[in-house]
Amino acid sequence: QVQLVESGGGLVQAGGSLRLSCAVSGSGFRVNAMAWYRRAPGKQHEFVAVITIGGRTNYADSVKGRFTISRDSAKNTAYLQMNGLKPEDTAVYYCVLSPPQRQSPLDDYWGQGTQVTVSS
Repeated sequence: QVQLVESGGGLVQAGGSLRLSCAVSGSGFRVNAMAWYRRAPGKQHEFVAVITIGGRTNYADSVKGRFTISRDSAKNTAYLQMNGLKPEDTAVYYCVLSPPQRQSPLDDYWGQGTQVTVSS
């Protein structure tokens, strides 16, 4: 059983910064990639950023240059550094783990989410 626990969310003023963490626990899991998604009120889940096992990263256009994804394999933890936050970044942020044998999104593991609120 794999568990992902996000932390670091909160309320911040526009222009501020937050650092989200995603701690992964369990036995026998392997990681191909870790990603962050978000879901704003009344909207669908939106891709934010991904980092592969090789360290390659990719970002949504809306966060490029402001957000940085990273991971510490020794700690089984992924991070999302968010700078220059905007009110439109307000959402619940989810950490997602994709295993090497992934055949569909149904194989991914999701955390419970952490709320990020940016005030104007």
